[in-house]
Amino acid sequence: MTQRFNLKAKMGFAVCAILMLMSVASMGYAQTVSLTSAEESWLTYLREEEKLARDVYLFLSAKWQSRIFKNIAASEQIHMDAVKTLLDRYGIADPAAGKAPGVFTNEELQSLYYDLIQDGSVSLVEALNVGVFIEETDIDDLNAGIATTKRKDIITVYSNLLAGSYNHLDAFNANLARQ
Repeated sequence: MTQRFNLKAKMGFAVCAILMLMSVASMGYAQTVSLTSAEESWLTYLREEEKLARDVYLFLSAKWQSRIFKNIAASEQIHMDAVKTLLDRYGIADPAAGKAPGVFTNEELQSLYYDLIQDGSVSLVEALNVGVFIEETDIDDLNAGIATTKRKDIITVYSNLLAGSYNHLDAFNANLARQ
């Protein structure tokens, strides 16, 4: 059963990644219109928020040797790459550029990273709860980001990230149910 779930989860992550990259790649035209300050703020924030998810999951993967964290960390890298494509398209500086795992430009995210790895270090159950928290937060933030824009390319990327976050949330909840 676990092996079947892991295969299904991997396939879901792969399909989501392919769809996200296809949607971003299909919009490869150059943008000449500038973004609103809200659009720019959400892009830079979400780039680092996806990095936070990836970095926490990498830490928890090493700590607990649980495949779910490794698999979802790989998916979060794809999410980071999708947002980076938008930053590049609109000529926005990447807040994650050159930052080692666990290092963030945004001070709130930096503090949250420390809190999450501390909480996730208590037990595997607490680590899975950290995953639930991250994905629920991502869902809320992506919905807020979608509400600030009418740009089709940004909405498409955020919507794909949102679908991925719902898949991740389901995976964490399924693993919690088995604990």
